[in-house]
Amino acid sequence: MSNGNPAGQENANPYDDPVDPALPPTGFKLDRSRAALVVVDPQNDFLSPSGAAWSVFGASITENNTVANVERLFATAKRADIPVAVSPHYYYPCDHEWHFGGPLEKVMHNICMFDRKGPNTLENFEGSGADFLEAYKPYILDGKTIIASPHKVYGPETNDLALQLRKKGVSQIILAGMAANLCIESHLRELIEQGFEVAVVRDATAGPRLPDGDGYLAAIINYRYLAHALLTTEQTVQLLVG
Repeated sequence: MSNGNPAGQENANPYDDPVDPALPPTGFKLDRSRAALVVVDPQNDFLSPSGAAWSVFGASITENNTVANVERLFATAKRADIPVAVSPHYYYPCDHEWHFGGPLEKVMHNICMFDRKGPNTLENFEGSGADFLEAYKPYILDGKTIIASPHKVYGPETNDLALQLRKKGVSQIILAGMAANLCIESHLRELIEQGFEVAVVRDATAGPRLPDGDGYLAAIINYRYLAHALLTTEQTVQLLVG
């Protein structure tokens, strides 16, 4: 039975968009006067080779050039003078006392991913897995970037990201960061439900690769169905500075 692909397309990059998509374009147009860059989990445990999850995410991060692409988005958003927000992921000692959790939650707790000593202390935080990637700190710690309270599972329902964006008059979001099929997809879904237009930057994220499945591929498929736009870093930069 034919899969509808033209001849020669069977061996195409699995992450490429379909040659003849069935889903229509949304007509998304970036309006810098109401747009913000949101970067999820730009932290060492995801993005540093020494991070707790690198063995699972590193291949996808490297292939997408995710670290450099996220930095380019930070720099361009600052130059374009649009709001920038970070939605971080932290676990405190009390969070390890939860009575239940999903499969990946259990893994994250077991490997002490995003662990901090507590909400009111920075003891042992500097350079830890929960800390921001060093290259991003000049952008995040400039006194202007919104650093939301931590989300606790995958989506922003448990933090103040949406409130902070609303208070800045934001209604369009450029979404990037980690991880593609987890926190990025969960942020995408919730922010859409909250009434934001959301464009995902496809090469400024990455996903896990396990026997259980390719998380990046799963995410890209769902982005096509859900996001108001699916952009590359280069396309996003052109929209912001053009």
